[in-house]
Amino acid sequence: MKFSEQWLRSWVNPKLESDALAHLLTMAGLEVEEADPAAPAFTQVIVAEVLSVTKHENADRLNVCSVNVGEAAPIQIVCGAPNVAPGVRVPCARVGAVLPGDFKIKQAKVRGVESNGMLCSAKELGISEESDGLLLLPADAPVGTSIRDYLNLDDTLLTLKLTPNRADCLSIRGIAREVAALTGAVQTPVAIDPVAPTIDDTLSIKLEAGSACSRYAGRIVRGINRQAATPGWMKQRLERSGIRSISAVVDITNYVMLEQGQPMHAFDANKLQGGILVRFAQEGEKLTLLNGKELDLTTDMLVITDGVRPVALAGIMGGANSEIDDDSADIFLESAFFAPADIAGKARRLGFSSDASHRFERGVDFGHAREALERATRLLVEICGGQVGPIVETTTTLPARKPVTLRVSRVARVLGLALPGADVLSLLQRLGLAAELNGDVITVTPPSFRFDIEIEEDLIEEVARVYGYDNIPVAPAGSRIAMLPQPGNARDKFALKRILVAAGYQEAITYAFVEEKWERELAGNNAAVKLINPIASQMSVMRSSLLGGLISALQYNLNRKAERVRLFELGRVFHGVSDRVQPEKVAGLAWGLRDPEQWATTKAAVDFFDIKADVEALIAPRVAEFRRASHSALHPGRSADIVVDGIVVGWVGELHPQWVQAYDLVQAPVVFELDVAPLLAVTPVRAKAVTRQQAVRRDLALVVDESQSLASLQSAFASAAQPLVTGIELFDIYRGKGVPEGKKSLAFKVLLQDTQKTLTDEEVEGAVAALIAAAHSCGATLRA
Repeated sequence: MKFSEQWLRSWVNPKLESDALAHLLTMAGLEVEEADPAAPAFTQVIVAEVLSVTKHENADRLNVCSVNVGEAAPIQIVCGAPNVAPGVRVPCARVGAVLPGDFKIKQAKVRGVESNGMLCSAKELGISEESDGLLLLPADAPVGTSIRDYLNLDDTLLTLKLTPNRADCLSIRGIAREVAALTGAVQTPVAIDPVAPTIDDTLSIKLEAGSACSRYAGRIVRGINRQAATPGWMKQRLERSGIRSISAVVDITNYVMLEQGQPMHAFDANKLQGGILVRFAQEGEKLTLLNGKELDLTTDMLVITDGVRPVALAGIMGGANSEIDDDSADIFLESAFFAPADIAGKARRLGFSSDASHRFERGVDFGHAREALERATRLLVEICGGQVGPIVETTTTLPARKPVTLRVSRVARVLGLALPGADVLSLLQRLGLAAELNGDVITVTPPSFRFDIEIEEDLIEEVARVYGYDNIPVAPAGSRIAMLPQPGNARDKFALKRILVAAGYQEAITYAFVEEKWERELAGNNAAVKLINPIASQMSVMRSSLLGGLISALQYNLNRKAERVRLFELGRVFHGVSDRVQPEKVAGLAWGLRDPEQWATTKAAVDFFDIKADVEALIAPRVAEFRRASHSALHPGRSADIVVDGIVVGWVGELHPQWVQAYDLVQAPVVFELDVAPLLAVTPVRAKAVTRQQAVRRDLALVVDESQSLASLQSAFASAAQPLVTGIELFDIYRGKGVPEGKKSLAFKVLLQDTQKTLTDEEVEGAVAALIAAAHSCGATLRA
């Protein structure tokens, strides 16, 4: 909501400077996002009248002007503007003036002719980005008056960043009500006097949409002057609110929307083929809107019809078939209430937004529709003339205003404020809430303009806002803090994050809403959970994998010339709508060099085994098994399932070359994804004595099939359960002479040790024999 501070102060004028007013609104929950001057600083610019214009003798495009600046004698100014003419009144910068950009006006000679100032355009004064010539002022502009005073340029344009629940502040009326409540200043709203009908013409109004439209009021105004110009004061307030002036009738409806908070629309009464009928659209109906967009209407769209065809999309935009044009002399003004639930999301679905939909989908004051219609009628008659018909209004069941109770003791407990009940009652009544105090309980009936007051906590928030967050005393917490037990067989999710950060990864946080193409390509998911009302077309489904977000983050970094990327994310994925199919996952991605570039290491790209080590560190102290597997997103020969205690808990691998090329990644990143739940269980650490005995090493070279996995051999060694064996590590893989084709030789280092004594040859050989026997069970043989 953007508005002029001067406009607001015409309703309520607290004794606060602009900065203090902005801070007050922000601390009351109406965040002032921007506070910009209506015009940049400049000095000594006045209203002047051009008396005469003669051609410059030495320049074809320059004129020598005699200018009345309100002094005894006119001054001479050389001007090159195409629209300079005798009799016009324009801004004039006197000698000594300083214009925006620190441009100083001096007495000078222009092509040999003396010039004593400068006639200015709107662009030169900084109040417009473009201009075709001098800023022409009305003929009655007082000569000699400061242009800043005449155009009210000493104004501040405030932009509120309102939360969706505060639709009541999408108008000057609503903001003024808040400021008056917060400061105690007297509010002087615009008086709305009913306009007496001068003709009997009416249109019938029928409501057939149930609660979607429970109030609709309208009236006919005939014989308006479509050529009437919008008054300068109204045009200025509209422009400072970010709305372009179009025509007097449209400007009036926009002005009332900004002032009163009630979106309105004007139909050409002669283009309506019957009375007004509000209903839901029927299959096959079409409507072309004022913005030129042709719609195929659906049955959940609320439309306004003339009994024959749709003439407007209710609460969003009028139709082109009933728009006002230069020949329109008779209009039908509407003022209605449409239920937020039936308007919300429709404009976004259609790919555009409007000021009306922005308000209706958040909630408009359903009790103020008639008054807003009277206000618009009064302005229309004053500006455009015309004969006014009586208001026709139809209502059904309006939204119920259920009373909400507030315990004064609860206010003290939540806010730490020992306020008497009468003070709490006064704070609520200042907001325009109908409240009654009975002992410790205040009963509040929410007014028609507040849709956000439903429970006791809403009223506590209102008390805190009006009392002032800055005025609430700060006191140290008085409660005891107990140290919670930490089970030795479990860890929290932050432990997983710390492990990955220690390994050089940085945490990424990406949207749970993703592109449907990601789900098909990277997750192999053709049945993704679709959003009914996505915030953007590329965010239409819920993610079932974290991979898409990480690859998108990688692209973002590569576009900024990153040479080494390590990212991880811990978050929830969605295989359905119930809690049991929304597990938490942790995923990681590594791209680029294995180590940061430095003199002591060679440049080597990260590979599968680097990330496998990171995954093992994440799972430790438990031991994972890595099984060859296929995945729609991964390289078929460089990917594996991760198995813990016989259960597949995730996968790891190199991104498939197809997607490396499709996503323009230059080289393949290595990625992994794991279920979080299994990683939170850990084996308690148990102390063991440190042996003083020397370790014994034996090397085993085993010949196995080329397809044999290391994990199966490691599992077989573990099943041998030899207590003297303290470590088994693979240190060589050999293929070639001496090893049959289709086979490979795996060389293992076996360490044996006892904590109490030196091992004998018999004990060592017995343990090694047990390992060999276990390897035989997997089809391995000793290499000759």
